[in-house]
Parts: sequence; C-alpha cells; structure tokens
Amino acid sequence: MIQISKRLSAAAALVSKGNRLADIGCDHGYLPIYLVQQSQIPRAIAMDIRPGPLSRAREHIRAYGLLDYIECRLSDGLDALCPGEAETIVIAGMGGPLMEKILVKGAGQLAGVKELIVQPQSDVEQFRKFLQEIPFTVDSEDMVEENGKYYPVMHLVCGKTKECWEKAQFRYGKYLLRDRHPVLQKYLCRERNRLEKLEQELSEVNSSRARTRLELVYEEKKCLEEAWETYGFGM
Repeated sequence: MIQISKRLSAAAALVSKGNRLADIGCDHGYLPIYLVQQSQIPRAIAMDIRPGPLSRAREHIRAYGLLDYIECRLSDGLDALCPGEAETIVIAGMGGPLMEKILVKGAGQLAGVKELIVQPQSDVEQFRKFLQEIPFTVDSEDMVEENGKYYPVMHLVCGKTKECWEKAQFRYGKYLLRDRHPVLQKYLCRERNRLEKLEQELSEVNSSRARTRLELVYEEKKCLEEAWETYGFGM
C-alpha cells in the first residue's frame, strides 16, 4: 500500500466514495493510487501539464499494477478532460491564482462534476472570494500542518446557494472558524506572533513606506483578533 503525505491525506478524506476522479496537477500520481487502493474510487484520470511528472506518475501507477484503473493524460489544467468523465475533481499543490485560472478556463469541463476538492497554497483569501463566483458551494474545510507549512483544503458541491461571508471567514475559513479547528488555532497563534514582531520592527523605522506597511499590519491584527474573539479560540 502506498503511503501519502498529510497534505494529500486531507484531500483524499474529502473524496466521495464511488466517484470517478480527475486529479489536476497530479505530480507523482500518489493521490489516485492511494484512493484506488483504498477502494474509495473505481477509476481515475491523472493529469499534468508537464511531461516529466506525468511520466513519473505513469511509472508509479504501473509499479502498483493500476494501469487498468488510472489513466494518465498530458493536459493544461482541465483541457484534456471531457465533460461527464469525472464526478470528483481534485486540484492541489499549486497557488490560488493558478487554480482560479484553471477553473475559469475549464468551466465547460465541469459538466457532470459533483464535487471539487481544492487545496490552494497561496493567496488563499482571494481564492475563497473567487469561489463565490463559480456554480459550486463550499460546504466543509479541513487544515493540516506538515513540515512547518499550513495547508487548507476545501470541499465544494455542485450548485450555488446564497452565502454571506465576513472578512475573517474569507481570510481564515468559514468552517475552520466555526469548528474551532485545532490546526487553525495553531496557525492563528503563529500569525499573531508574526504580526506583533513585524509591528515592532516597523515602528522603529521612520519612513513613509514603513508607516504604510504598519497600517496594513494593524488591519491584519484587527481581523485576526476579531476572529479569535468571535469564535472563542483558546477559551
């Protein structure tokens, strides 16, 4: 049985049993291999824009004897996916802006997709705002820490419901805050320490640029403290 990282395990846990999977940006192909081995999914398409990683994924799939269950396709985002080929799409291991571009460009390939599982590694607040614009609704979130990095992962279901998110919810995750997620609490502690240190450093610099940056730090701290107090972390 293949062993996968905590980051990939968090994404795998959100995949609905029995769905056909498309893994966008599959890298080494570990996620679909794991899900097929666990009998979580019947089939998968592993897709990557780079021939090198896709070749490595194919070799791993072959090594585990799963070539009949996992197909490899060279693809720029969702380009090589036909509508109706997958009920679940996973996009992980890349920055929020790239994920946004993939979903916008591949909107036509989302027909028949029941769920999206996304794990942005940068610009997470902006990406959460973007998700309000697509015909899917965030219904759960998870977060893991691995090697000193924090990885939020979101599960979206097909269909749009009217939602109202506050600034702190976009920044830190509506459901992570609601559930007082322990990993989020650890992340908030780190952010508090980071902002306090940055505030002190900027306060000692006499320049317009430092003052402008300091105002942004104050705004971040205000949002952080509101999230902390509103959702009762540490209480």
